[in-house]
Amino acid sequence: MNNKTALDNFRTDIAGWLDEWYPAVLRPLDAARDMQPETVRNAERRWQRLRAEQGWLAPTWPREYGGAGLDKDQARVLAQELRRVGVRPPPISAGLSLLGPVLLQRGTPEQKLRHLPGIARDEVMWCQGYSEPGAGSDLASLTTHAVLDGDHFVVDGQKIWTSHADKADWMFCLVRTDLEAPQHEGISFLLIDMKTPGISVAPIRLISGPSAFCQTFFDQVRVPKENLLGKLGEGWTIAKQLLQHERQALGSIGRGDLGRAQTLPELAKQELGSEGVRIADPVLRAQVAQCELDSLALRLTMNRSADAASAGRGGDHIASMLKLYGSALTNRRHELMMTLLGADGLGWEGPGFDDAALRTTRQWLRAKGNAIEGGTNEIQRNVIAKRILGLPE
Repeated sequence: MNNKTALDNFRTDIAGWLDEWYPAVLRPLDAARDMQPETVRNAERRWQRLRAEQGWLAPTWPREYGGAGLDKDQARVLAQELRRVGVRPPPISAGLSLLGPVLLQRGTPEQKLRHLPGIARDEVMWCQGYSEPGAGSDLASLTTHAVLDGDHFVVDGQKIWTSHADKADWMFCLVRTDLEAPQHEGISFLLIDMKTPGISVAPIRLISGPSAFCQTFFDQVRVPKENLLGKLGEGWTIAKQLLQHERQALGSIGRGDLGRAQTLPELAKQELGSEGVRIADPVLRAQVAQCELDSLALRLTMNRSADAASAGRGGDHIASMLKLYGSALTNRRHELMMTLLGADGLGWEGPGFDDAALRTTRQWLRAKGNAIEGGTNEIQRNVIAKRILGLPE
C-alpha cells in the first residue's frame, strides 16, 4: 500500500469517527445559539475528554506520553478533518501549548514519563513563572533565585502575571542560579510543584474585572534537584525556545474564532440594519469586510505555518510575526465592535446593564493586554527587524 492510499484510508477512518462521535450541538454555529449555554459547555467538556483519550490534543507525541503517535502527514490530515467539521483548537494551555513541546525535546526520560501524559490528557494544569515586578520585557534581569542545598534547590523571590497560578498543579519557572555569571547565563529552568510549602498566590483583578492573573511568592521553597530541566545555566536558551511556542499561540487570538458568540457581520447587521444581505452603512461595511478578510488571511497563514513546521521547514521567528499581527488584529476587531455598539457598548455592571454589552466592554478592555503579554509588540518589531529583515542595529 503506497503512502497516498494509506493516508486516504486514514482520512476515511478519521472522518467516520468524527461523524459518529463529534457532538451535533457543537457543529454548525446556528445550532448552538438556541441551546442553553450550560448544555453547550457540557458538550464541549465531554468532547474535550474524548479528544484527549484519542491522543488528539498532542497527536504527534508518542503514545507512551499520551499522544496519538501520528506522523506529520497523518497529523496534517487529522487537522484538516477537525477543521472540516468545525472543531475549534483546544484552549491555549501553558502545559500543552508551551511546556510540552520543550519538555519533549529537552526532558530526561523520567521527566517525560512523569509529566507529559498528564499534559496530553489535560489532567494537570501548569502555569508559567517568567515575569517579575522588575523583569517584564527585560526578562533576563529577573531576581528570583535558587540556591542548591544538597538534593534540593531553595527558591526565594516573586513572580507576577502568572496565569492560573491559583488553580495550577505545577509551574515551570525561571530562576537565577548563578549571581556571578553574565545576566543571560546565570538562569536555570525549574519544574515546581505548586503544593510545595512556602508558595503563596494572590489573584490580580484587572480593569476588565476578575482575571486569571496572579502574583506568586516563594519563601524558602525546596525543589528537588531532578526537577531541573536541561543543564544548570541553560534556562535562558530553554526560555527562548518556549517563547516561540507562546508567541505563536498568542497569534491565534487574532484569527477571529469567536466560537458560538455573535459574529462581527451579524453584530453589524443587528446594530446598523441591512440592505438585503449587506450591512447598511457602507463605511462600516467595508471595515467589517476588511477585518473578516484579514482574519481569514491570518488563519490560512497559521495553517500554512503549522504545515511547514510539521515538515521541518519555516523560520524560528515566524512566531513573532504571528503574535504581532494577531494581537493588533484582535484589538482592531474589538475597537470595531465598540464602534458598532456605540453607547450600548458602555455597559459595566449592576441593574439595567445588558450582559452582552458588559461582555463586549470587558473583552475590549482585556484585549489591550494582548499587545503586552508574551513579549510586547515593540519587542516583536525588534525581533522581526533584526532577525527576519536583517536590519542594522
